[in-house]
Amino acid sequence: MEPIKDASHLYEVERRAHHAERPGFRITELQISPTQKVPWHCHSNVQDTFYVIEGHLRLFLREPKEEVRLGPGDAYSVRPRRPHLVANGGTCSATFLVLQGIGEYDYVPLV
Repeated sequence: MEPIKDASHLYEVERRAHHAERPGFRITELQISPTQKVPWHCHSNVQDTFYVIEGHLRLFLREPKEEVRLGPGDAYSVRPRRPHLVANGGTCSATFLVLQGIGEYDYVPLV
């Protein structure tokens, strides 16, 4: 798949807010319902660091296969090029920050 610079049209979220963006780094806040997810993807250069504000997240990872469960105050980093899927891990909305950097952002959808 070809990398893209803006993936916001590829999946629905309840709310998306950009808190900071500068060359090589950005912070985005997402809120997802219990049925929403960020589909399988990876990033060529940037690391994703997830920080949960409210609710619960489930991160599914490949290379190696792993599942990580996060709650309020928990954080987890996914290295560049590691495939991952982000899902709501609870019965109510989940709100979390995604810190992305350092490097040029892209989104590589995976099938």
